[in-house]
Amino acid sequence: MIRTERLIVHGVDLEVFRGGEGDPIVLLHGMRSFSSGSRFPALLAALGSVVAPSLPGFGGTPRPKDFDTIFDVVHLVRAVLDSVPGAAVTLVGLSFGGWLAAEVAAAGHPRLGRLVLVDPVGIKIGDRQTADILDVFNRHPNEVRAAEYHDPDRFAPDFDAMEDVEIIRYARDRDALCLYTWHPYMYNPQLPRWLPRIAVPTLLVWGGNDGIVTPAYGRTFAALIPGAQFSVLPNAGHHPDIEQPEALAGLIATFLEG
Repeated sequence: MIRTERLIVHGVDLEVFRGGEGDPIVLLHGMRSFSSGSRFPALLAALGSVVAPSLPGFGGTPRPKDFDTIFDVVHLVRAVLDSVPGAAVTLVGLSFGGWLAAEVAAAGHPRLGRLVLVDPVGIKIGDRQTADILDVFNRHPNEVRAAEYHDPDRFAPDFDAMEDVEIIRYARDRDALCLYTWHPYMYNPQLPRWLPRIAVPTLLVWGGNDGIVTPAYGRTFAALIPGAQFSVLPNAGHHPDIEQPEALAGLIATFLEG
């Protein structure tokens, strides 16, 4: 069972979702925060003691006034790793959270034992005229919807069916994502240089139908990390944790056992 708690880390009051027992797993959400009903954190809790924070400005976590860059969030994630009990931590990052996790791993952290990146953004692989990452803020919503999901009719948010509190949460997530990732859009120009410094076992998982960042982008990302494993999940877009949560949890379980 996943429970919602509060956790104060370095003076920041975080909403966190916790569950499971065993070795610690820190789970970083993607473009949208988790909710109490999110399925993937519960599946991951079968593999260890999961801590899934809503990052500042997302979900139920307020954003401090001086928190406005991607590196503010990266430093906070490092502090979260310091705070969780247990030995070596497995860090799992989805999309935007995958970028954060990659930054933490590239800089090194004494508690980091394993790294899982699921459809991460964070690097630029083409020239300035090439849009490596679909602009989710400036493209037509229908185009973004089709790019995000293998089966958007089944899995994309239905705003007409959402409660007001859910719509507010969605809007807060989008505002925070824009604040942290607007310029440069969804990447750190220096990150490719430092990804080869990642020295822990690493798994990258990609949705086979991801139209936000394609599997080809993912293979380039994986090639920059020494010894990284790369797996493609069919019938999933940018959010395998939503469209294929059991399959994704299974790949992570196999990776942790190995």
